Amino acid sequence: MGTIATQPQQETRSRVSSLFFLLIGAGFFLRLRLAWLTFLNPDEALHYLLSYQPSLKLAYEASLTTAHPPLMILFLHYWSFLGRSEFFLRLPFVIAGTLFCWVMFLWIRKVAGTGAAWIALLMFLFAPSLITISAEIRQYSFLFLFCATSLYSFERALENDRNSVRWIAFSAAALYMALLTHYSAMIFAAALGIYALLSLLHKKRPAKLTAAWIIGQIGALAVCVFLYQSQISKLRQSGVPNEIAATWLRSSIFQRGQDHFAAFAWARTLRLFRYFFSHGTIGVIGFGLFVFAIVVMFRPVNRSEPRSRNRALAILLAVPFLLTLALAIAGIYPYGGTRHDAILVLFAIPAIAIGLDRLPVGQSAKFLKPLLLGASLLICNFFPSPSGPFIRPENQRRDLMQQAMSYLRSLPPGSLLFTDDQGSMVLNYYLCDEAMSLPFTTQKSLLRSRCGNYFVLTSLATQAGFDRTIFSEHLTHAWQEAPNANVLYLFQSGWINDKEQDWLNELRALGGTPRNFGPNILVCPIRRLASASQQSKP
Repeated sequence: MGTIATQPQQETRSRVSSLFFLLIGAGFFLRLRLAWLTFLNPDEALHYLLSYQPSLKLAYEASLTTAHPPLMILFLHYWSFLGRSEFFLRLPFVIAGTLFCWVMFLWIRKVAGTGAAWIALLMFLFAPSLITISAEIRQYSFLFLFCATSLYSFERALENDRNSVRWIAFSAAALYMALLTHYSAMIFAAALGIYALLSLLHKKRPAKLTAAWIIGQIGALAVCVFLYQSQISKLRQSGVPNEIAATWLRSSIFQRGQDHFAAFAWARTLRLFRYFFSHGTIGVIGFGLFVFAIVVMFRPVNRSEPRSRNRALAILLAVPFLLTLALAIAGIYPYGGTRHDAILVLFAIPAIAIGLDRLPVGQSAKFLKPLLLGASLLICNFFPSPSGPFIRPENQRRDLMQQAMSYLRSLPPGSLLFTDDQGSMVLNYYLCDEAMSLPFTTQKSLLRSRCGNYFVLTSLATQAGFDRTIFSEHLTHAWQEAPNANVLYLFQSGWINDKEQDWLNELRALGGTPRNFGPNILVCPIRRLASASQQSKP
């Protein structure tokens, strides 16, 4: 009788497990497909080139010139020994980005219940921004996985007295790895620290657990001190943070005398949720559910729910947004709709899932929630409207880059290529066979380097791409650097944000014949005009 009674339960568990792995497989496939189909964007190419050094020591020194901790670059240094294709280089990030979804499901199931966990799993797996960011050579996949592991391990420590110290050690180790991967992990560390403190104070815990947690926090502080002394302080002296804040992240930093606090906070928060879902309307709905969840957790309708634990969870999910906003007001870290705030998705999606799970609907409308969630994710993926710099997958196909490189390889030996900072990274990977030296530290405005059978002039004052309004000045400097050249070949690839038709008209006026390989790759032969006055003509 007992066996017969449990058989339906076993069948149900089997179906649930099958559905779980089917969803995980689908999310993994979407990331894998994107990693296979697309060429490297400039940031990805830079990360690879930083890692591709003769020794680990040189790779570490190269990593110190960026605004990120060194762990990913050091990992890539060894991973690239096994293969250097776009797909192979991206593979670990695809795997990490998928495993992260799994670990977050396990954590949310513990703190918020099975319903919220399934909702969150779907959003983590199929949110367009997370699919894209997990299929790129960036720190975020590893960052997400380490942070999720730290959260889950800490929760296991709270419920497992026998192995609590071991789980706290796992949580601390994952936190250290996150801190060594991306500086936004400091926001995560602060939020987790507050949550842990509230959780430890809520209920009397074994002294060994509290002691282990304190030791782990001291270790995290030591990692932060190491990063500050080895990299952050040097970057601040070089002015890199100020340069970033004044260029492509300017709109995500509070500008005193120009921005109003309330308007800044409201607009950037909505833009952030739009980034998470790559859709403005769905982002606003997500933000509404986020706020609803925080309110419900602070004032639970069901009195049987543990109020203090709910409040601790609400604080964990809300504090990172407040911290990041405060950092943006102070001019330290951006707060807006870009990937630099991607760490906040770890807190946004669980809150949205809790909000949707606890949204009161009648029994007759029990299928309304999954339908709403499914429809929202379909809209996000099939009708995306992302914020921030973005290359659409159809414009990032590898065959487009192959066509552009075939065109460049058909040029006469000794031809001069002229590019911006973004384009130089792409040329390094696709054309130069790693022979072109990276401009790690140089005070020049133009860098001339060898690239296989060609020469490359890189305008180092163009980290955000060429500015159409002053491009003629850059071109004049390029002609001065190459007085014997009669033609140069402008190359651009990446986030070409300027108005395309105006940009093409400008190039034609300067003697160019632009040729596009999709909207995000441009090659334009430019012939030297007869007079210097014509060269500088706007």
